[in-house]
Amino acid sequence: MAASSLDRFRAALASAARAIARDGEVEVIFASEQGNPAAGKVARVSSPGPSLEPRLVAEARGAADSLALRLRHHDAALHNKGAPLDSDARAVFDALETARVEALGARAMRGVSDNLLSHVEARTRLDAIGRARSAEEVPLATALGLVARQRLTGAEPPDSAQSGLALVRPWIEEKAGAELDALALTIDDQSAFAELSRRLLEDLGLEAQSDRVPEEPDEAGGDDDDGEGDSADEGEDQDQAAGADQGEMEMRSDRSEEGDGDAEADDQSFDEGEPTSADDGGDEAAARSSRRNWPDEPTSDYRAYTERFDEMVAAPELCDDEELVRLRAYLDQQIGRQSALVTRLANRLQRRLMAQQARSWDFDQEEGLLDAARLARVVASPAHSLSYKVERETDFKDTVVSLLIDNSGSMRGRPIAIAAMCADILARTLERCGVATEILGFTTRAWKGGQSREAWLSEGRPPNPGRLNDLRHIVYKRADEPYRHARKSLGLMMREGLLKENIDGEALLWAHRRLLARPEERRVLMVISDGAPVDDSTASANGGTYLERHLRQVIGWIESRSSVELSAIGIGHDVTRYYARAVTIMDADQLGGALIDQLVALFDRT
Repeated sequence: MAASSLDRFRAALASAARAIARDGEVEVIFASEQGNPAAGKVARVSSPGPSLEPRLVAEARGAADSLALRLRHHDAALHNKGAPLDSDARAVFDALETARVEALGARAMRGVSDNLLSHVEARTRLDAIGRARSAEEVPLATALGLVARQRLTGAEPPDSAQSGLALVRPWIEEKAGAELDALALTIDDQSAFAELSRRLLEDLGLEAQSDRVPEEPDEAGGDDDDGEGDSADEGEDQDQAAGADQGEMEMRSDRSEEGDGDAEADDQSFDEGEPTSADDGGDEAAARSSRRNWPDEPTSDYRAYTERFDEMVAAPELCDDEELVRLRAYLDQQIGRQSALVTRLANRLQRRLMAQQARSWDFDQEEGLLDAARLARVVASPAHSLSYKVERETDFKDTVVSLLIDNSGSMRGRPIAIAAMCADILARTLERCGVATEILGFTTRAWKGGQSREAWLSEGRPPNPGRLNDLRHIVYKRADEPYRHARKSLGLMMREGLLKENIDGEALLWAHRRLLARPEERRVLMVISDGAPVDDSTASANGGTYLERHLRQVIGWIESRSSVELSAIGIGHDVTRYYARAVTIMDADQLGGALIDQLVALFDRT
């Protein structure tokens, strides 16, 4: 009777596996048995025994479900094509793919999720991660697989792995946190997921970046050839471009995300590599153009410990074109859900701006254009001199609007999605009205201090060091760039791994300098933020009010001495204590209306 129950369990397990895999050749056998079904379609599971112990039953179900999901969602040829040659890197690459296929099933089916949880616990119970006493003893494949699984499904790692995982998780998050955050965006696309996994391996130093060099010229070449124009050319040909804006974009040699992986070298390597970043022998001029011009800005004791590791990048440089397309598609999906609101806000702003730009005429003039309404009088009395009209000069000034968006970690989720949508709406609407629009973002390259902090530590922690994190200033759309060229770049804001710390004062000065270089008569700077500046490493070394004090000094200087019109929108945070012209909203969904109201109020001012 017991054997019959075990057979029925195995038959039910095989049926479920075939249904999940959508493959009638899947077979389930117990570990002690021999089986000869179709190659690669055997789920070899531990027998739960005649008593069908619940824990062993759940583990067997999980093992069968894992195989079924791999058969359904995994392309072995594609996986092998993109797999690294190094054995350690290959083990991590395989573990990430296992996390992907299992996450697809766990997210779609609650029962499968429970089964896989038991399977993961059984898989981890005997793994070396449970016995590790130092970071060197932790198997990276297991650790990365568990971290990726948590990112993709939200499931906590098994208790047996927690202590070992704690030894390496901070290092993993520091080196590859951005790629781990982005994995969920590519979970349905094995090829894109594999590409992201290879980048993750590079960040962790498990795979040399040079191994991928042959593929990248094709991508860049594709961008150059697809008609995207200025936006595509910017990433490859900045060192050859003329103009202050493009010259400033050549700020650092480590501009791309891949550069972050190589940046774990010590300060000596950066000192050696920095002079070579400015090609064509113009390194000194490039350095001068990229450095902040402190004497021309507000008097302050604020300073940066070093600016060597700061970067200003165009959005396409931070991820490959394929990922940018996916991120843009996701943003379009979000905009589609808000289509009614988008249309209403865009039309409202456009009507107001077009009304201000409408042509007006002075009639009954002695010279000018012949007034068609006076044709009868012209025929009847040709000598009448008051039959002309003159166009009145409009008081609508040539205008540029710069939108500066906080890209900090606290904006993750709904706030940054709404901000990206509003930026998209604003760019499209103002372009139709002939108003130049620039869209910028600001964050840092690392959490809790980057290479700047490492340099400070290595130099003996001198007191009052100033800012201790590496700035990342992002240009999503240049003022002269058509919306159609920058449209794809706006999707980068949806990349969660991008969002880290926020240092608002320097970001304001950066955006302000860019506006002052513009030829337009009227310059408007709008800031979207959800809080005060935050960088733990800087605050701990200089005092908790260091960044906030500098922000107040910058705002006061711009508002009192600059021709740039400054306003701000705070999301869930009262920014009126910083900015004279500001509004605070408590729900990200209110951002669109607040943004339009602020712009309308600015344009209504004479």
